[in-house]
Amino acid sequence: MINYIIVDDEINNIEILKSYLDNYTDLLKPVGTAGNADEALLLIKQQQPELVFLDIQMPDKSGFDLLQELGKRNFEVIFVTAYDKFGIQAIKFSALDYLLKPINLIELEAALYKASEKIKRKKHNANLENLIQNLNNEQRSTHKIALATGRETQYIPIINIVHCQADNNYTKIYFTDNKSIVIGKTLKEYDDMLAIYGFIRSHQSHLVNPEHVVSVTKGQGAYLMMNNGTRIPIARQKKEYVYQILNKHNKS
Repeated sequence: MINYIIVDDEINNIEILKSYLDNYTDLLKPVGTAGNADEALLLIKQQQPELVFLDIQMPDKSGFDLLQELGKRNFEVIFVTAYDKFGIQAIKFSALDYLLKPINLIELEAALYKASEKIKRKKHNANLENLIQNLNNEQRSTHKIALATGRETQYIPIINIVHCQADNNYTKIYFTDNKSIVIGKTLKEYDDMLAIYGFIRSHQSHLVNPEHVVSVTKGQGAYLMMNNGTRIPIARQKKEYVYQILNKHNKS
């Protein structure tokens, strides 16, 4: 999903454009609208959109003024203008595309396709960069994993993962800073990815990083105590496997 905002000083224009974009709910997710450049500046900093539909002519500050004030941007821009003369200037400003009001639906679809492809390439390039860094770094403790949510992709040091918990077809990942994130992948996928880093599947619903295991309680109702205070159950059929892996890890 691509998070987007609309910036336009006329509420009617915002409503019309949003009604068109509502036909692309499988691709787009609205995260806000702004009626002027100052509102947009705050909204962009708060929501970190991937795509901005930006009106050019607005009171006090133009869309160009907003971009100049932002400086480096991490989102794509589709300028929306009622004035053709601004179109050429918009392209020179490195816009992804521009649309003339009233908006032509075919041109809108073409602009959305270009935007989505460029955003995909950005994410892909960032993932490749992370892969290359991991391959070039022989110390696994510094390797990072790409965790993609609907809004962004985070590159987290694997050592910072305390444990992972299954949530149907999603996985909730807990970090050393007591934060967590929900990812649209199954626990099995993370089990496969993190096995080479010594992660232990102690239970059908739990995957743990042995680096953060504080203690093991054996017997009936066996569990692992993690350094964030969480008790992770050990499935009965996995007890011997878990104990062996932990003993091996502690000796290494």
